[in-house]
Amino acid sequence: MGLQEVWFILIAVLFTGYFILEGFDFGVGMHFPVLGRGKTESADTRRRVLLNTIGPVWDGNEVWLITAGGALFAAFPEWYATLFSGFYLPLLLILLALIVRVCAIEWRGKIDDPVWRRRCDWGIIFGSWVPAVLWGVAFANIVRGVAIDADKQYVGGFFALLNPYALLGGATTALVFALHGAVFIALKTSGDIRTDAVKLSRRLSIPTVLVAGAFVVWTQLAYGKTWTLILVAVAAAALLAVVALAAAEREGWAFVFTTVAIAATIALLFSVLFPNVMPSTLDPAWSLTIENASSSAYTLKIMTWAAVAVTPVVLLYQGWTYWVFRQRISTSHIPPSIGLKIGTK
Repeated sequence: MGLQEVWFILIAVLFTGYFILEGFDFGVGMHFPVLGRGKTESADTRRRVLLNTIGPVWDGNEVWLITAGGALFAAFPEWYATLFSGFYLPLLLILLALIVRVCAIEWRGKIDDPVWRRRCDWGIIFGSWVPAVLWGVAFANIVRGVAIDADKQYVGGFFALLNPYALLGGATTALVFALHGAVFIALKTSGDIRTDAVKLSRRLSIPTVLVAGAFVVWTQLAYGKTWTLILVAVAAAALLAVVALAAAEREGWAFVFTTVAIAATIALLFSVLFPNVMPSTLDPAWSLTIENASSSAYTLKIMTWAAVAVTPVVLLYQGWTYWVFRQRISTSHIPPSIGLKIGTK
């Protein structure tokens, strides 16, 4: 195995880590309108609980995307250039949504005003739903192939990206992240919020299995290889296990299997893509591959040594963070708001 293959796998691993970790972050924000509604507690208190489930880790989870983008740029610059120029509008929408989400999370508690907090809540909801859908659309188009010419330029339009397969991919990531987030909330909370999250995960499990199952089967039939049937089977079995575990209120194991389902699906997409990185629908000879899109061997070698030195430290630190903040929380743990009133110093 050469360094080009190694870095293709590493980029796949980085995106898998991002979708697993940021996936439940998105899911938490997506459920603000449902699980954030007050019953015996105020809506604001419930939403603060939801935010606190991801509060210590969400910004660290986003580092996986930054690392994946940096690795893509350094290891496969032609892939990076064609992808970011051709998918400029959807990736810009993802970036804007992520910026809105970051600002809403960070600033929500800075001003003690219900109108301000509602606006921040809508920023969190918008910043969670948009990337959850568009990431699926983007990766489905990468697998399907797009109109790339002899100069390695994308020559299709924005609406060419909104084909049935890509839209099904967007629906799949949205539903899987929503289910992943609901299970995570059930795992991290207690009391009424946990009860509501368990019920929501049960309701989401069936449509997620149907939509995600259709997507992975379509992927296998249209672009798959014989051995990738194993990944299809793993993803399908994991999602079916989530249905049973959600019904049995075993959120810990349900979270394990939503993680397995996401990992198997991303592995399937990268496996059917290899050795291409962006297939061309105009002429297979114009497709970007791990060979014609990669950096020099010397660059890949330096990057490999850097990754070997730094990656274990990052993984240990992030694992320690999750261990420290492993306890469940509830509305009883939320102190009164101490934000500033509008117009005060």
